[in-house]
Amino acid sequence: MRITIGSDHAGFELKKVLIGSLEAQGHQVKDIGTNSEAPVDYPDYAEAVALSVLRGDSERGILICGSGVGASVAANKIPGIRAGLAHDCYSAHQGVEHDDVNVLVLGERVIGPELAKDLCATFVKARFTGEERHQRRLNKILSIEQRYALQAAVEEKKS
Repeated sequence: MRITIGSDHAGFELKKVLIGSLEAQGHQVKDIGTNSEAPVDYPDYAEAVALSVLRGDSERGILICGSGVGASVAANKIPGIRAGLAHDCYSAHQGVEHDDVNVLVLGERVIGPELAKDLCATFVKARFTGEERHQRRLNKILSIEQRYALQAAVEEKKS
């Protein structure tokens, strides 16, 4: 699988570990940064990972920051992205199976490297079930996204 991975400074060390683990599993990993522990802003990397997924450069994305919360919030602002924060294996696979999550978000300060490796492996193996109830709910999410995107466009046009 093609995966884009990115982190802020608080997720940098875990990102290095995960790249090695994912590549050892045979995945193609595109690292969009950051490249050190020098302070940077997580929204920049959340956007870069999200756009890589939307463009089709990768099939899935992985984001890492200190808690995972900020990167998750930022990534979910981008239409078409369904970023899920997971610190347990059930959430890592269930988010994909039921909600078609396309970006996994992790918190380096919350979980250890071995759990993070397990979460990534679980995430990339999972597939959206397409079951009627899950598709119905996903369609509602997409409808909400479209309504608010349209509303924002109308407001922008007025100003």
